[in-house]
Amino acid sequence: MNVGTTIIKCRHSVRSFKPTPVEDQVIRDVLECARQAPTAMNKQPWLIGVIREQALLKQIADLTDHGKFIADAAVCFAVFGERDAKYYLEDCCAATENIIIALQSYGVGSCWVAGEKKPYAPEVVNLLKVPEKYTLVSLIPAGYPADIVLQKKKDLDTITFFETFEQG
Repeated sequence: MNVGTTIIKCRHSVRSFKPTPVEDQVIRDVLECARQAPTAMNKQPWLIGVIREQALLKQIADLTDHGKFIADAAVCFAVFGERDAKYYLEDCCAATENIIIALQSYGVGSCWVAGEKKPYAPEVVNLLKVPEKYTLVSLIPAGYPADIVLQKKKDLDTITFFETFEQG
């Protein structure tokens, strides 16, 4: 096992955070990792917001259906994609995953909260004064974990096949 795969394997969704702020240097490095995500034709069709103001975090949390814990996060990353870019969803999902993994490497927990196709997406765009050419792809509340709930993952043999799938 190496450092990269260890970070990925130990990452779990965190929905309960300590009140400790996430350092500026960590946030900056996480944003650099997001910027390095692969994109179709190198379009980089994203805009990434960093929200730390508690009142604004609460407003975002109140808009969501499954993200009420955003209100208690130290920071929330909001990933927006240029809706006219053909592969904005794939590209912004790659940036989202880079953010999540980079946060984990610093011991900062996070949880992917959906934005794409959610009825609250336009409201988040308006709240954060993001230009209309963008649509919300994801919200990533983050902070130092107060509690981690481990969920069992499916066995590798039940979700993979080699060459062709044959039901046994």
